[in-house]
Amino acid sequence: MPERRTVALVTLGCARNEVDSEELAGRLAADGWELVQEAAEADVAVVNTCGFVEAAKKDSVDALLEANDLKDHGRTQAVVAVGCMAERYGKDLAEALPEADGVLGFDDYTDISDRLQTILSGGVHASHTPRDRRKLLPISPAERQDATVALPGHGDIAPAPEDLPEGLAPASGPRAPLRRRLDTSPVASVKLASGCDRRCSFCAIPAFRGSFISRRPSDVLNETRWLAAEGVKEVMLVSENNTSYGKDLGDIRLLESLLPELAEVDGIERIRVSYLQPAEMRPGLIDVLTSTPKVAPYFDLSFQHSAPGVLRAMRRFGDTDRFLGLLEEIRSKAPQAGARSNFIVGFPGETEVDLAELERFLTGARLDAIGVFGYSDEEGTEALTYDNKLDEDVIAERLAHISRLAEELTAQRAEERLGETVEVLVETVDDADGAIGRAAHQAPETDGQVVLTDSRGLAPGRIVEAKVVATEGVDLVAEPLTGCPDEEAAA
Repeated sequence: MPERRTVALVTLGCARNEVDSEELAGRLAADGWELVQEAAEADVAVVNTCGFVEAAKKDSVDALLEANDLKDHGRTQAVVAVGCMAERYGKDLAEALPEADGVLGFDDYTDISDRLQTILSGGVHASHTPRDRRKLLPISPAERQDATVALPGHGDIAPAPEDLPEGLAPASGPRAPLRRRLDTSPVASVKLASGCDRRCSFCAIPAFRGSFISRRPSDVLNETRWLAAEGVKEVMLVSENNTSYGKDLGDIRLLESLLPELAEVDGIERIRVSYLQPAEMRPGLIDVLTSTPKVAPYFDLSFQHSAPGVLRAMRRFGDTDRFLGLLEEIRSKAPQAGARSNFIVGFPGETEVDLAELERFLTGARLDAIGVFGYSDEEGTEALTYDNKLDEDVIAERLAHISRLAEELTAQRAEERLGETVEVLVETVDDADGAIGRAAHQAPETDGQVVLTDSRGLAPGRIVEAKVVATEGVDLVAEPLTGCPDEEAAA
């Protein structure tokens, strides 16, 4: 075994993948691997792939091929695929992409160090045969409480600091999860759960992520405390469906009691909840999200469409008026609340009337951020078998039309915030761009940002009150209302 083994993790896809990468990094660091940022500096490049839609899968393949090119010159000796696409396609991906020296599924995560060492030494680890993980999970809550090992692809039961190698976690303070941060951002994601019990006809995620399993509140709290000790100021709670948190633990309202506890963690200034199902929203959850100090009044609602016929074909619920009513209820409690969503256009059977109904909803919803996707067939989904598929050129035309509308509407929504006072978490400060951060209604990467007009005295991680004075599309330009630390000290 070489004295120095280096590994780089390249992460694609959603925030859940980012957490998975940091958990893999924690396992590898615990076994003596040195983590490096650039794949070109690593003996092994591990690409955490996304398997959700065609565009994401293409990006994952491109990343694997780019990493493979490094083997011709430089340090890199092996390229390994992990993540959703690796789990979803297993042997098929390995055969179609021989450039990858290994294709590892979620069940390999607990032994990731041994798997990489085998591959680095020239051995072969057999790629797994994909299977429907809904038939494997969940285990009962009682079994989970007694478990002493990690569930495949899920959060770990945190070990005590004395059980971890020196340098992986602080010797004192919060119990550390088996996780290693891969950046210095003041924002980090924490998984509430993994898997999904919903059966949307267009989505293959439950088949390769498994059924819904909540993490224990104590584990979520411990991980949040550890992140706070690492300098994190904002925690974003992620899963496939946060509104279901606690249902498998016997308490569907567990999120309502967990959020105030998370907000009390020293050092954490903002809690953000993502991935909410409109059909599962309840008054108590809305109350907690709109009234709890440090909890951002932010609603990442998975609408997908608003025409009743399309929603039923998607195996979803709701309609335009009910969705608008939900947003009205939220804003009656928190007028500045942020709201975003994603939508699919061109679903099988979607008519011009359905499209017009979606336009009616978008026009009335006043969403801060809108993601629009054109329908595409996904293996293993019910929608793959549907008749009345639309021609690709029709889907492309509708996608372009709704995307233009979304861009106009979100820019208008940003203009509505002129004159508002917002709390901005500063994320970057440099000579070229000044200070840039995000307000409570803006999640990392998916939404807009705030450009501050004065960066003097500011540093990443600081929260500053600022008045919105201009907009640039969905982005805001804001003037800090509090003086910089040097000015305050002088006063």
